Amino acid sequence: QVQLVESGGGLVQPGGSLRLSCAASGFTFTDYGMSWYRQAPGKERERVAYIGPGGSTSYKDSVKGRFTISRDNAKKSVYLQMTSLKPEDTAVYYCYAGVGKWGQGTQVTVSS
Repeated sequence: QVQLVESGGGLVQPGGSLRLSCAASGFTFTDYGMSWYRQAPGKERERVAYIGPGGSTSYKDSVKGRFTISRDNAKKSVYLQMTSLKPEDTAVYYCYAGVGKWGQGTQVTVSS
């Protein structure tokens, strides 16, 4: 049974940092790319960052230089380090596995 469990969301002030984690189970983690998506109220879900099985990465333009995606294959986990956070980064953040599974989402709120 494929499972993705996210953690690390919360409330942070503008300019602050957060680190999201996603622990995977139930599939061969090293075979699949992993992504972080986000969905703000009233907006479509959008991909924020992607990391391939070999570690290649890509980012949405608006987060380049501020967000870093990484993976730890031994821990079957993917991370999203977010820095210089802005109010427009406020959203529910979802982990997505290339096997076709979504996590439950974690709320990130950037506000003073």
